[in-house]
Order: sequence, then structure tokens, then C-alpha cells
Amino acid sequence: MEIFPDFGAVGGAAELQSIAGALLTLVLIVAVLMMIISGITWALASANGHFQIATRARLGLWVACGAAALAGAGVAWINFLLGVGTAM
Repeated sequence: MEIFPDFGAVGGAAELQSIAGALLTLVLIVAVLMMIISGITWALASANGHFQIATRARLGLWVACGAAALAGAGVAWINFLLGVGTAM
């Protein structure tokens, strides 16, 4: 017996995909803005000798990079799963 998901049976599947896409876009925009802010803060704090603030800004930069990477990977993962679901 073969059982496969029927995406046509779910009401509002297209709206769900557009909402997920919009949320991932919002996450990417916020992540890029945080990278810019953290990079500027890191540079200014390092130049002025505030090493504690520079360390926190560097951590913020890495967190923003991780969030952007996860959001991008999320898009690829969703597209892969939808492709697998419709191929079966």
C-alpha cells in the first residue's frame, strides 16, 4: 500500500506558502540589518577601546549570520520537501 500526501486537499495551501515566504523574507531583511548594525558597532567599539562592547557586537554579527543562513536553508528545505511530496 502506498500513501502519499495530497497537497490539493489542504484548503489554503497557496496562502500558507505565501505566508511562509513572506516571513522568511522578513527574517532575511532583519538579519541583514542586524549584520550592518553589529558590524558598525564592532568597528566603532574596537576603534575606541571598548572591547566588551566589541565582543558583544561580534557575537551579534555571528548570530545574524546564523539566522540568515538558517532562513535561506529553510527556503531550500521547504522547496525540497514540496518537490518530494508532489513527485510521489
